Amino acid sequence: MQRREFLATSVTAAASIPLAASLAGAANAAPPAEPKDTLAGEPSIKRKGNIKHSVSAWCFGMSVDDLCKNASAMGITGIDLLSEKDWETPKKYGMVCALANGPTSIADGMNRMENHDRVVKECERMLPLAAKAGVPNLMLFSGNRKGMSDSEGLKNCAIGLKRVMPIAEKHGVTILMELLNSKVDHHDYMCDHTAWGVELVKQVGSDRFRMLYDIYHMQIMEGDVIRTIRDNQQYIGHYHTAGNPGRNEIDMTQELNYVAICQALKDIKFKGFLAQEFIPRRDPMTSLRESIDICDV
Repeated sequence: MQRREFLATSVTAAASIPLAASLAGAANAAPPAEPKDTLAGEPSIKRKGNIKHSVSAWCFGMSVDDLCKNASAMGITGIDLLSEKDWETPKKYGMVCALANGPTSIADGMNRMENHDRVVKECERMLPLAAKAGVPNLMLFSGNRKGMSDSEGLKNCAIGLKRVMPIAEKHGVTILMELLNSKVDHHDYMCDHTAWGVELVKQVGSDRFRMLYDIYHMQIMEGDVIRTIRDNQQYIGHYHTAGNPGRNEIDMTQELNYVAICQALKDIKFKGFLAQEFIPRRDPMTSLRESIDICDV
């Protein structure tokens, strides 16, 4: 399952090679050293350890292997939203797939009773494999409303998720449902307010089901991010970032204060992952490094 179609074009800085001072100097110079991969347990940057950093694979325009190589050198320990074929790749760099794609889509998910048998069957297959690969979380979406009331969708999601929970509990993998905005990016998506998601977590009643709170999406729908995080911390198992407006870098060009947000996560002793999920307008890896520096409180 693809996360979503990536429509933006990233601007990548071109690398340049300096000219030799003279032909003689160039002839006598030692060959350049081969670049070295960052290996397991040896990140180039030592992070503070208060925030567990991850990065979503879909938005940086490179292979999973290359993203892992670059991310591990920044002290990032997780990769989000990988398909099954890529679950093992982060391990080469001492990382983990922090969140796996599951058998639903944003538009077609757990609020449709007709999807439940298929989803349960796929979870029976996928969750043991996820546990074996060390994947802590798997995504299931609510789906779009398509004329369905929120109360009916809540009831249907709870029915389906209660069938999945015994499998998730057996294998120690947490099911996450993402809060997305229905105003700008995902029109008609049902799980678009924290209160709806929190009520679903309460109805499902399992420690293996939590919300994925996407800070960008909920800034659009609700705002009041830090208070919401503090008041609902027991129902949230994962976070995503992006700048608003625009869904780009989380720097000073947008309205969210990610230093304060991450300080709030530190204060509540949040133990899950915070994953960068912005669409870069500049060199992607420079922007990713800057975002981790901002969030590493």
